[in-house]
Amino acid sequence: MKNLLAVILIAVSCAFTNKPSQPDQSPIEKAAEALLKKQVLAEAAWAMQQQPITITASSSPRSAGGKHDFFSEADYFWPNPQNPDGPYINRDGMTNPDNFVEHRKAMIRFSKIIGALASAYKITGDVKYVNQAVVHLKAWFIDEQTLMNPSLWFAQAVKGQFTGRNYGIIDTIHLMEVAQGVIVMEKAIDAKTVKYIKQWFAMYTEWLTTSKPGIQEKEVKNNHATCWAMQVASFAKLCNNEAVLDSLRARYKTILLPRQMGTDGSFPLEIERTKPYGYSIFNLDAMTMLCQILSTPKDNLWNFETTDGKSIKKGISYLYPFVADKSKWALKPDVMYWDNWPVAQPFLLFGADTYHENNWFNTWKNLDHNPKVEEVIRNLPIRHPLIWF
Repeated sequence: MKNLLAVILIAVSCAFTNKPSQPDQSPIEKAAEALLKKQVLAEAAWAMQQQPITITASSSPRSAGGKHDFFSEADYFWPNPQNPDGPYINRDGMTNPDNFVEHRKAMIRFSKIIGALASAYKITGDVKYVNQAVVHLKAWFIDEQTLMNPSLWFAQAVKGQFTGRNYGIIDTIHLMEVAQGVIVMEKAIDAKTVKYIKQWFAMYTEWLTTSKPGIQEKEVKNNHATCWAMQVASFAKLCNNEAVLDSLRARYKTILLPRQMGTDGSFPLEIERTKPYGYSIFNLDAMTMLCQILSTPKDNLWNFETTDGKSIKKGISYLYPFVADKSKWALKPDVMYWDNWPVAQPFLLFGADTYHENNWFNTWKNLDHNPKVEEVIRNLPIRHPLIWF
């Protein structure tokens, strides 16, 4: 009788607070929540005051798309000194500050708002955070005046060369925390709104997996392919698209991990770049999130190892010493933003949680959890880790 009464009281309490039900938290998750709670609630308080700003609030005359089409320009392309009015030329690793990135900034802001509100809702159960999130979700995905088209034909364009490129697909990694935030808040959002949001993400997933740019990005050999898979996994999870999720698990095991990781755990294609340190961190974060999103009890990517010994644990073990003590990095420093890495990288937290590595957690705990440098934020799609447990 006492047990029955306890169950009833718990049910009534949950109904009253509307707090999402959670499985037992791991010690790492509990410690992360305790550490981040103050920051999360402060970010959520800020988010509660924000009005929606979607891509329709800004535009560029250089865009070949329309008002509702996301547009950005490739970071590493610059005017040619020999032909200033002609096609831009590439300077790998060197970001051109004059390129159009307002749509990317709006999307990152959107991600920050939804990530903060979903995190606060997960901690407190207060539906005021959900109600505010819905205002922004409707503006981006439902309102015909302000929505973004579920495609990316005009991302990372290059003046005089391309109106858009497959490499621009990486810009929408910042929709991942939006999708995950919806998963966390879903039961507190009205069914009609959820339906329309999922329809948008289903259409975008379809575009990512069937369009020419999407297929091209899928087949790139470096971090772009990892980030393509990471995004598709996140969006397919929201939409319960098991066929896509299954295909991505197979792709991680047969293509992404074997093709990109060296037998020592490094990423040779990232090390070859002009920013080897930052790109190595970025790609490891993306592969780690693939494991976090895709793993199931029956198909646990955290435990997967290739016949020649490549695994996500080996990747984290390889890079960890250089993150814990950057002075140990024996390769050339990055040409830009060398001083701004590392920050509180997701691979440290989720790796620590999976493998019970307290050193990894302690390193994560002591790094910057609120970076301000735009380039760092651009390459850090997971900035609200509590919603990913």
